[in-house]
Amino acid sequence: MILYQSTNRRADSVNLGEALLRGLAPDKGLYMPQRIPQIPAELLARAHNLTYAELAAELLAPYAEGVFSRDLLSEICESCYTFPVPLEHVRNNRWVMRLDQGPTASFKDFAARFMGRALGRLVRECGKELLILTATSGDTGSAVANAFLGVEGIRLLVLFPIDEVSERQRKQMTTLGDNVSTLAMDGKFDDCQALVKQAFSDPDLESLRLSSANSINIGRLLPQSVYYVYAASRVADIAHGEPVIFSVPSGNFGDLMGGVLAFKGGLPVSRFVVATNANDEVPKFFETGRYEKIEPSRVCLSNAMNVGHPSNLARLVDVYGGQMDETGTLHKAPDMQALRRDFFGVSVDNELTRETIRNAYRETALTLEPHGAVGWAGLEKYLQTHPSALGSAAVSMETAHPAKFPDEIVSLTGSEPELPVSLQGLEEKVEHYGEMSIDYAAFKAHLRQHYLLQR
Repeated sequence: MILYQSTNRRADSVNLGEALLRGLAPDKGLYMPQRIPQIPAELLARAHNLTYAELAAELLAPYAEGVFSRDLLSEICESCYTFPVPLEHVRNNRWVMRLDQGPTASFKDFAARFMGRALGRLVRECGKELLILTATSGDTGSAVANAFLGVEGIRLLVLFPIDEVSERQRKQMTTLGDNVSTLAMDGKFDDCQALVKQAFSDPDLESLRLSSANSINIGRLLPQSVYYVYAASRVADIAHGEPVIFSVPSGNFGDLMGGVLAFKGGLPVSRFVVATNANDEVPKFFETGRYEKIEPSRVCLSNAMNVGHPSNLARLVDVYGGQMDETGTLHKAPDMQALRRDFFGVSVDNELTRETIRNAYRETALTLEPHGAVGWAGLEKYLQTHPSALGSAAVSMETAHPAKFPDEIVSLTGSEPELPVSLQGLEEKVEHYGEMSIDYAAFKAHLRQHYLLQR
Protein backbone atom coordinates (compact mmCIF):
# COMPACT_ATOMS: atom_id res chain seq x y z
CA MET A 1 0.00 0.00 0.00
CA ILE A 2 1.29 3.46 -0.92
CA LEU A 3 1.58 5.92 1.96
CA TYR A 4 1.60 9.70 1.63
CA GLN A 5 4.17 11.96 3.27
CA SER A 6 4.34 15.69 3.82
CA THR A 7 6.64 17.81 1.69
CA ASN A 8 7.75 19.45 4.96
CA ARG A 9 8.73 16.02 6.36
CA ARG A 10 7.53 16.84 9.90
CA ALA A 11 4.29 14.82 9.95
CA ASP A 12 3.49 11.12 10.02
CA SER A 13 2.81 9.36 6.74
CA VAL A 14 -0.82 8.38 6.12
CA ASN A 15 -2.85 6.32 3.68
CA LEU A 16 -4.84 7.89 0.84
CA GLY A 17 -8.07 8.06 2.85
CA GLU A 18 -6.48 10.08 5.62
CA ALA A 19 -4.65 12.31 3.12
CA LEU A 20 -7.95 13.05 1.36
CA LEU A 21 -9.75 13.81 4.62
CA ARG A 22 -7.00 16.05 5.97
CA GLY A 23 -6.20 17.92 2.76
CA LEU A 24 -3.17 19.62 4.30
CA ALA A 25 -0.63 17.83 6.49
CA PRO A 26 -0.41 18.94 10.16
CA ASP A 27 3.01 20.50 9.52
CA LYS A 28 1.48 22.65 6.71
CA GLY A 29 3.15 20.56 4.04
CA LEU A 30 1.46 18.91 1.06
CA TYR A 31 0.95 15.17 0.84
CA MET A 32 2.87 13.28 -1.83
CA PRO A 33 3.04 9.53 -2.45
CA GLN A 34 6.18 8.01 -0.96
CA ARG A 35 6.64 6.24 -4.28
CA ILE A 36 5.07 6.85 -7.66
CA PRO A 37 3.75 3.56 -9.06
CA GLN A 38 5.00 2.61 -12.50
CA ILE A 39 2.40 2.24 -15.23
CA PRO A 40 2.57 -1.36 -16.50
CA ALA A 41 3.83 -1.67 -20.08
CA GLU A 42 0.81 -3.78 -20.96
CA LEU A 43 -1.50 -0.99 -19.77
CA LEU A 44 0.32 1.56 -21.95
CA ALA A 45 -0.11 -0.89 -24.86
CA ARG A 46 -3.88 -1.15 -24.52
CA ALA A 47 -4.69 2.33 -23.15
CA HIS A 48 -5.94 3.53 -26.53
CA ASN A 49 -8.67 0.86 -26.46
CA LEU A 50 -9.99 1.79 -23.00
CA THR A 51 -12.72 4.27 -22.19
CA TYR A 52 -11.71 7.22 -20.06
CA ALA A 53 -13.42 5.73 -16.97
CA GLU A 54 -11.78 2.34 -17.50
CA LEU A 55 -8.33 3.90 -17.86
CA ALA A 56 -8.87 6.07 -14.77
CA ALA A 57 -9.77 3.06 -12.62
CA GLU A 58 -6.66 1.16 -13.74
CA LEU A 59 -4.27 4.08 -13.25
CA LEU A 60 -5.66 5.13 -9.86
CA ALA A 61 -5.86 1.62 -8.39
CA PRO A 62 -2.25 1.49 -7.08
CA TYR A 63 -2.65 4.88 -5.35
CA ALA A 64 -5.90 3.76 -3.66
CA GLU A 65 -4.87 0.27 -2.61
CA GLY A 66 -6.09 -0.57 0.88
CA VAL A 67 -8.59 2.32 0.89
CA PHE A 68 -10.89 1.77 -2.10
CA SER A 69 -11.47 -1.67 -3.57
CA ARG A 70 -10.98 -2.09 -7.29
CA ASP A 71 -14.73 -2.59 -7.79
CA LEU A 72 -15.55 0.55 -5.82
CA LEU A 73 -12.92 2.54 -7.70
CA SER A 74 -14.41 1.42 -11.01
CA GLU A 75 -17.87 2.40 -9.76
CA ILE A 76 -16.62 5.86 -8.75
CA CYS A 77 -14.87 6.43 -12.08
CA GLU A 78 -17.84 5.25 -14.14
CA SER A 79 -20.09 7.71 -12.29
CA CYS A 80 -17.57 10.56 -12.61
CA TYR A 81 -16.59 10.42 -16.25
CA THR A 82 -19.83 10.47 -18.19
CA PHE A 83 -18.83 13.29 -20.57
CA PRO A 84 -16.63 13.34 -23.70
CA VAL A 85 -12.90 14.09 -23.56
CA PRO A 86 -12.15 15.19 -27.14
CA LEU A 87 -8.77 15.76 -28.71
CA GLU A 88 -9.09 18.38 -31.45
CA HIS A 89 -6.56 18.06 -34.26
CA VAL A 90 -5.38 21.53 -35.26
CA ARG A 91 -2.60 21.06 -37.77
CA ASN A 92 0.35 18.76 -38.46
CA ASN A 93 0.88 16.80 -35.25
CA ARG A 94 -0.51 19.46 -32.89
CA TRP A 95 -3.63 18.85 -30.83
CA VAL A 96 -5.78 20.64 -28.32
CA MET A 97 -7.23 18.53 -25.54
CA ARG A 98 -10.69 19.83 -24.67
CA LEU A 99 -11.03 19.44 -20.93
CA ASP A 100 -14.08 21.71 -20.93
CA GLN A 101 -16.91 19.27 -21.58
CA GLY A 102 -17.81 18.39 -17.98
CA PRO A 103 -20.71 19.67 -15.86
CA THR A 104 -19.05 23.04 -15.13
CA ALA A 105 -17.12 23.32 -18.42
CA SER A 106 -13.71 23.21 -16.73
CA PHE A 107 -10.81 20.77 -16.44
CA LYS A 108 -11.35 20.86 -12.70
CA ASP A 109 -14.43 18.68 -13.12
CA PHE A 110 -12.11 15.69 -13.60
CA ALA A 111 -10.71 15.91 -10.08
CA ALA A 112 -13.63 17.55 -8.27
CA ARG A 113 -16.10 14.83 -9.25
CA PHE A 114 -13.70 12.11 -8.14
CA MET A 115 -13.08 13.88 -4.83
CA GLY A 116 -16.78 14.44 -4.20
CA ARG A 117 -17.54 10.75 -4.55
CA ALA A 118 -14.42 9.53 -2.75
CA LEU A 119 -14.77 11.89 0.20
CA GLY A 120 -18.49 11.26 0.39
CA ARG A 121 -17.79 7.54 0.78
CA LEU A 122 -15.10 8.13 3.44
CA VAL A 123 -17.34 10.47 5.44
CA ARG A 124 -20.18 7.96 5.42
CA GLU A 125 -17.83 5.27 6.67
CA CYS A 126 -16.42 7.33 9.55
CA GLY A 127 -19.77 8.94 10.43
CA LYS A 128 -18.22 12.36 11.09
CA GLU A 129 -19.17 15.54 9.27
CA LEU A 130 -16.55 17.35 7.18
CA LEU A 131 -16.22 21.06 6.37
CA ILE A 132 -14.36 21.69 3.13
CA LEU A 133 -12.70 25.07 2.66
CA THR A 134 -11.76 26.01 -0.88
CA ALA A 135 -10.14 29.09 -2.38
CA THR A 136 -10.73 29.75 -6.05
CA SER A 137 -9.38 32.08 -8.70
CA GLY A 138 -12.01 31.02 -11.20
CA ASP A 139 -13.09 27.48 -12.04
CA THR A 140 -12.15 25.53 -8.93
CA GLY A 141 -15.05 26.96 -6.93
CA SER A 142 -17.72 26.08 -9.46
CA ALA A 143 -16.34 22.60 -10.15
CA VAL A 144 -16.02 21.74 -6.47
CA ALA A 145 -19.41 23.25 -5.61
CA ASN A 146 -21.09 21.20 -8.32
CA ALA A 147 -19.25 18.01 -7.29
CA PHE A 148 -20.07 18.32 -3.58
CA LEU A 149 -23.59 19.69 -3.90
CA GLY A 150 -25.92 17.52 -1.84
CA VAL A 151 -23.19 15.13 -0.63
CA GLU A 152 -24.34 13.91 2.77
CA GLY A 153 -22.07 14.75 5.70
CA ILE A 154 -20.09 17.41 3.82
CA ARG A 155 -20.44 21.19 3.91
CA LEU A 156 -18.50 23.41 1.54
CA LEU A 157 -17.33 27.01 1.88
CA VAL A 158 -15.76 28.66 -1.16
CA LEU A 159 -13.67 31.87 -0.95
CA PHE A 160 -13.16 33.88 -4.15
CA PRO A 161 -11.64 37.29 -5.03
CA ILE A 162 -14.66 39.42 -5.87
CA ASP A 163 -13.03 41.39 -8.70
CA GLU A 164 -11.19 38.55 -10.46
CA VAL A 165 -13.77 35.95 -11.51
CA SER A 166 -16.06 36.24 -14.51
CA GLU A 167 -19.80 36.60 -13.97
CA ARG A 168 -20.49 33.12 -15.28
CA GLN A 169 -17.76 31.60 -13.11
CA ARG A 170 -19.23 33.36 -10.07
CA LYS A 171 -22.82 32.36 -10.74
CA GLN A 172 -21.87 28.72 -11.16
CA MET A 173 -21.04 28.60 -7.45
CA THR A 174 -23.17 31.33 -5.85
CA THR A 175 -26.55 30.07 -7.07
CA LEU A 176 -26.48 26.52 -5.69
CA GLY A 177 -27.34 26.83 -1.99
CA ASP A 178 -27.98 23.63 0.00
CA ASN A 179 -24.66 22.56 1.58
CA VAL A 180 -22.64 25.05 -0.52
CA SER A 181 -21.78 28.56 0.77
CA THR A 182 -19.58 31.25 -0.77
CA LEU A 183 -17.66 34.29 0.44
CA ALA A 184 -16.54 37.13 -1.84
CA MET A 185 -13.21 38.47 -0.56
CA ASP A 186 -11.74 41.90 -1.23
CA GLY A 187 -8.30 40.52 -2.07
CA LYS A 188 -6.40 38.18 -4.35
CA PHE A 189 -6.55 34.41 -4.77
CA ASP A 190 -3.29 34.10 -2.83
CA ASP A 191 -4.95 35.94 0.07
CA CYS A 192 -7.92 33.56 0.00
CA GLN A 193 -5.64 30.55 -0.11
CA ALA A 194 -3.57 31.87 2.81
CA LEU A 195 -6.72 32.18 4.95
CA VAL A 196 -7.68 28.59 4.16
CA LYS A 197 -4.21 27.30 5.04
CA GLN A 198 -4.14 29.27 8.29
CA ALA A 199 -7.49 27.82 9.32
CA PHE A 200 -6.14 24.30 8.80
CA SER A 201 -3.32 24.89 11.26
CA ASP A 202 -5.44 26.70 13.88
CA PRO A 203 -5.89 24.47 16.97
CA ASP A 204 -9.04 26.41 17.93
CA LEU A 205 -10.76 25.01 14.83
CA GLU A 206 -9.72 21.38 15.14
CA SER A 207 -13.23 20.27 16.09
CA LEU A 208 -14.53 21.49 12.73
CA ARG A 209 -12.85 18.61 10.85
CA LEU A 210 -11.56 20.77 8.04
CA SER A 211 -10.41 19.58 4.64
CA SER A 212 -9.68 21.18 1.29
CA ALA A 213 -10.69 20.59 -2.31
CA ASN A 214 -8.00 22.91 -3.63
CA SER A 215 -5.04 21.36 -5.40
CA ILE A 216 -3.25 21.33 -2.05
CA ASN A 217 -5.30 18.12 -1.59
CA ILE A 218 -3.61 15.13 -3.22
CA GLY A 219 -7.08 14.05 -4.32
CA ARG A 220 -7.00 16.82 -6.91
CA LEU A 221 -3.73 15.70 -8.49
CA LEU A 222 -4.21 11.95 -8.82
CA PRO A 223 -7.29 12.08 -11.11
CA GLN A 224 -5.66 14.76 -13.25
CA SER A 225 -2.80 12.41 -14.09
CA VAL A 226 -5.21 10.25 -16.07
CA TYR A 227 -5.93 12.60 -18.97
CA TYR A 228 -2.23 12.85 -19.83
CA VAL A 229 -2.10 9.10 -20.40
CA TYR A 230 -5.43 9.20 -22.23
CA ALA A 231 -4.21 11.97 -24.56
CA ALA A 232 -0.82 10.42 -25.23
CA SER A 233 -2.43 7.05 -26.06
CA ARG A 234 -4.54 8.75 -28.73
CA VAL A 235 -1.82 10.76 -30.48
CA ALA A 236 1.35 8.65 -30.13
CA ASP A 237 2.58 5.07 -29.93
CA ILE A 238 3.36 5.19 -26.22
CA ALA A 239 3.60 1.40 -26.05
CA HIS A 240 6.86 1.71 -27.97
CA GLY A 241 8.08 4.80 -26.15
CA GLU A 242 7.03 7.52 -28.58
CA PRO A 243 7.08 10.69 -26.46
CA VAL A 244 4.59 13.56 -26.38
CA ILE A 245 5.03 17.27 -25.68
CA PHE A 246 2.43 18.70 -23.31
CA SER A 247 1.76 22.41 -22.97
CA VAL A 248 0.02 23.20 -19.70
CA PRO A 249 -1.47 26.61 -18.80
CA SER A 250 -0.33 26.93 -15.20
CA GLY A 251 -1.47 28.92 -12.17
CA ASN A 252 -1.37 26.94 -8.92
CA PHE A 253 0.40 24.09 -10.77
CA GLY A 254 -2.04 21.32 -9.82
CA ASP A 255 -2.73 20.53 -13.48
CA LEU A 256 0.98 20.30 -14.25
CA MET A 257 1.64 18.07 -11.24
CA GLY A 258 -0.93 15.59 -12.52
CA GLY A 259 1.19 15.33 -15.65
CA VAL A 260 4.37 14.99 -13.61
CA LEU A 261 2.91 12.01 -11.73
CA ALA A 262 2.07 10.33 -15.05
CA PHE A 263 5.55 11.15 -16.41
CA LYS A 264 7.36 9.81 -13.36
CA GLY A 265 5.11 6.75 -13.58
CA GLY A 266 6.55 5.98 -17.00
CA LEU A 267 4.48 7.92 -19.53
CA PRO A 268 6.78 8.93 -22.42
CA VAL A 269 6.95 12.75 -22.30
CA SER A 270 9.68 14.66 -24.10
CA ARG A 271 8.91 18.04 -22.50
CA PHE A 272 6.34 19.91 -20.45
CA VAL A 273 5.78 23.47 -21.59
CA VAL A 274 4.91 25.37 -18.41
CA ALA A 275 2.91 28.31 -19.70
CA THR A 276 2.05 31.03 -17.19
CA ASN A 277 0.50 34.45 -17.66
CA ALA A 278 2.34 37.57 -16.44
CA ASN A 279 2.69 35.90 -13.03
CA ASP A 280 6.05 34.53 -14.15
CA GLU A 281 7.66 33.56 -10.84
CA VAL A 282 8.11 29.91 -11.89
CA PRO A 283 9.60 30.46 -15.38
CA LYS A 284 12.08 32.82 -13.71
CA PHE A 285 12.81 30.16 -11.08
CA PHE A 286 13.59 27.64 -13.82
CA GLU A 287 15.88 30.17 -15.46
CA THR A 288 17.76 31.51 -12.43
CA GLY A 289 17.34 28.95 -9.65
CA ARG A 290 16.06 31.73 -7.38
CA TYR A 291 12.43 31.76 -6.32
CA GLU A 292 10.68 35.07 -5.67
CA LYS A 293 6.94 35.29 -5.07
CA ILE A 294 4.89 37.96 -6.81
CA GLU A 295 2.95 39.93 -4.20
CA PRO A 296 0.30 40.92 -5.01
CA SER A 297 -0.33 38.68 -7.98
CA ARG A 298 -0.82 40.38 -11.34
CA VAL A 299 -4.30 40.63 -12.80
CA CYS A 300 -4.49 38.96 -16.23
CA LEU A 301 -7.14 37.82 -18.72
CA SER A 302 -6.47 34.22 -17.70
CA ASN A 303 -7.85 34.94 -14.26
CA ALA A 304 -7.74 31.40 -12.89
CA MET A 305 -3.95 31.58 -13.24
CA ASN A 306 -3.47 34.82 -11.31
CA VAL A 307 -1.27 33.14 -8.70
CA GLY A 308 1.87 34.78 -7.34
CA HIS A 309 2.93 31.80 -5.22
CA PRO A 310 1.71 28.42 -6.50
CA SER A 311 1.27 25.90 -3.69
CA ASN A 312 2.13 22.94 -5.88
CA LEU A 313 5.60 24.23 -6.63
CA ALA A 314 6.56 22.61 -3.32
CA ARG A 315 5.49 19.26 -4.79
CA LEU A 316 7.47 19.80 -7.99
CA VAL A 317 10.55 20.75 -5.96
CA ASP A 318 10.00 17.62 -3.86
CA VAL A 319 9.88 15.31 -6.89
CA TYR A 320 13.19 16.76 -8.08
CA GLY A 321 14.99 16.24 -4.80
CA GLY A 322 14.53 19.62 -3.10
CA GLN A 323 12.44 21.00 -0.28
CA MET A 324 10.29 24.15 -0.23
CA ASP A 325 7.99 25.09 2.63
CA GLU A 326 4.55 26.67 2.46
CA THR A 327 5.99 30.20 2.52
CA GLY A 328 8.06 29.59 -0.59
CA THR A 329 11.35 29.34 1.31
CA LEU A 330 13.70 26.95 -0.47
CA HIS A 331 15.42 24.82 2.20
CA LYS A 332 17.05 22.49 -0.30
CA ALA A 333 17.47 23.23 -3.98
CA PRO A 334 16.04 20.72 -6.45
CA ASP A 335 18.00 19.31 -9.36
CA MET A 336 17.79 22.40 -11.54
CA GLN A 337 19.51 20.70 -14.47
CA ALA A 338 16.83 18.00 -14.52
CA LEU A 339 14.06 20.59 -14.18
CA ARG A 340 15.38 22.51 -17.16
CA ARG A 341 15.66 19.28 -19.13
CA ASP A 342 12.05 18.26 -18.48
CA PHE A 343 10.30 21.65 -18.38
CA PHE A 344 10.25 24.75 -20.57
CA GLY A 345 8.93 27.78 -18.72
CA VAL A 346 7.33 30.63 -20.64
CA SER A 347 5.31 33.69 -19.65
CA VAL A 348 2.49 34.94 -21.91
CA ASP A 349 1.20 38.46 -21.35
CA ASN A 350 -2.29 39.78 -22.11
CA GLU A 351 -1.30 41.18 -25.49
CA LEU A 352 0.04 37.85 -26.72
CA THR A 353 -2.95 36.04 -25.19
CA ARG A 354 -5.35 38.17 -27.25
CA GLU A 355 -3.21 37.84 -30.38
CA THR A 356 -3.18 34.06 -29.98
CA ILE A 357 -6.97 33.85 -29.65
CA ARG A 358 -7.39 36.04 -32.72
CA ASN A 359 -4.83 34.23 -34.89
CA ALA A 360 -5.87 30.72 -33.90
CA TYR A 361 -9.45 31.44 -34.90
CA ARG A 362 -8.52 33.17 -38.15
CA GLU A 363 -5.89 30.66 -39.29
CA THR A 364 -7.28 27.33 -38.10
CA ALA A 365 -10.88 27.98 -36.89
CA LEU A 366 -9.65 27.01 -33.41
CA THR A 367 -11.59 28.74 -30.63
CA LEU A 368 -9.50 29.29 -27.52
CA GLU A 369 -10.30 31.06 -24.27
CA PRO A 370 -7.61 33.02 -22.36
CA HIS A 371 -6.18 30.08 -20.38
CA GLY A 372 -6.04 27.75 -23.36
CA ALA A 373 -4.53 30.58 -25.39
CA VAL A 374 -1.68 30.88 -22.88
CA GLY A 375 -1.02 27.15 -23.33
CA TRP A 376 -1.17 27.36 -27.14
CA ALA A 377 1.09 30.42 -27.24
CA GLY A 378 3.54 28.65 -24.94
CA LEU A 379 3.63 25.63 -27.23
CA GLU A 380 4.26 27.80 -30.28
CA LYS A 381 7.12 29.58 -28.49
CA TYR A 382 8.66 26.26 -27.53
CA LEU A 383 8.49 24.87 -31.06
CA GLN A 384 9.91 28.09 -32.50
CA THR A 385 12.95 27.85 -30.22
CA HIS A 386 13.29 24.06 -30.47
CA PRO A 387 12.80 23.19 -34.16
CA SER A 388 14.07 19.65 -33.55
CA ALA A 389 10.83 19.02 -31.63
CA LEU A 390 8.59 19.78 -34.62
CA GLY A 391 8.30 16.09 -35.45
CA SER A 392 6.91 15.13 -32.03
CA ALA A 393 3.23 14.90 -31.21
CA ALA A 394 2.22 17.92 -29.13
CA VAL A 395 -0.88 18.43 -27.00
CA SER A 396 -1.98 21.76 -25.55
CA MET A 397 -4.52 21.75 -22.74
CA GLU A 398 -7.72 23.79 -23.10
CA THR A 399 -8.84 24.10 -19.50
CA ALA A 400 -12.10 26.10 -19.66
CA HIS A 401 -14.91 26.57 -22.14
CA PRO A 402 -14.67 29.72 -24.30
CA ALA A 403 -18.31 30.53 -23.44
CA LYS A 404 -17.16 31.46 -19.94
CA PHE A 405 -15.51 34.54 -21.46
CA PRO A 406 -18.03 35.65 -24.09
CA ASP A 407 -17.16 39.35 -24.29
CA GLU A 408 -13.46 38.71 -24.86
CA ILE A 409 -14.04 35.95 -27.42
CA VAL A 410 -16.59 37.95 -29.41
CA SER A 411 -14.39 41.04 -29.49
CA LEU A 412 -11.38 39.05 -30.75
CA THR A 413 -13.01 36.62 -33.16
CA GLY A 414 -16.31 38.25 -34.08
CA SER A 415 -18.06 35.01 -33.23
CA GLU A 416 -19.91 34.10 -30.05
CA PRO A 417 -19.03 30.65 -28.72
CA GLU A 418 -21.88 28.18 -28.43
CA LEU A 419 -23.20 28.03 -24.88
CA PRO A 420 -22.90 24.55 -23.37
CA VAL A 421 -25.81 23.14 -21.41
CA SER A 422 -23.90 23.61 -18.14
CA LEU A 423 -23.87 27.39 -18.62
CA GLN A 424 -27.39 27.88 -19.89
CA GLY A 425 -29.86 29.76 -17.68
CA LEU A 426 -27.25 31.14 -15.28
CA GLU A 427 -28.32 34.73 -15.88
CA GLU A 428 -31.75 34.09 -14.39
CA LYS A 429 -30.53 32.35 -11.26
CA VAL A 430 -30.47 34.19 -7.92
CA GLU A 431 -27.11 34.56 -6.20
CA HIS A 432 -26.39 34.27 -2.49
CA TYR A 433 -22.93 35.03 -1.14
CA GLY A 434 -21.34 36.83 1.76
CA GLU A 435 -18.64 39.50 1.57
CA MET A 436 -15.57 39.81 3.77
CA SER A 437 -12.24 41.57 4.00
CA ILE A 438 -8.97 39.66 4.00
CA ASP A 439 -8.65 39.36 7.75
CA TYR A 440 -8.03 36.06 9.49
CA ALA A 441 -9.68 37.07 12.75
CA ALA A 442 -12.90 37.93 10.88
CA PHE A 443 -12.72 34.72 8.86
CA LYS A 444 -12.16 32.63 11.99
CA ALA A 445 -15.11 34.33 13.69
CA HIS A 446 -17.26 33.53 10.66
CA LEU A 447 -16.30 29.86 10.84
CA ARG A 448 -16.99 29.68 14.56
CA GLN A 449 -20.34 31.43 14.23
CA HIS A 450 -21.72 29.63 11.19
CA TYR A 451 -20.15 26.19 11.45
CA LEU A 452 -18.75 25.41 14.90
CA LEU A 453 -21.92 26.39 16.73
CA GLN A 454 -24.09 24.32 14.38
CA ARG A 455 -22.40 21.09 15.30
